[in-house]
Amino acid sequence: MTEYDINIYDTIRKNIKKYRQKKGITSAKLAEMVGLSHDFIRQIESEKVAYNFSVDTFYKISVALQVSLDDLIQKED
Repeated sequence: MTEYDINIYDTIRKNIKKYRQKKGITSAKLAEMVGLSHDFIRQIESEKVAYNFSVDTFYKISVALQVSLDDLIQKED
């Protein structure tokens, strides 16, 4: 049986923040790179805000961070 990550948005949020920090990019700089507001990026990364985002946004962030979409959905063990 296929196992799904029921907290996929939380996984993606954590990975976006992790890869952004690894690259030494601020959330404001990432926002500028993908054409979104700084507040929007902060909301995406926030564990307190259950904000969903589009596939388009997810893709743009992966390109800006130079990581694959697979990297962003990979759950840490």
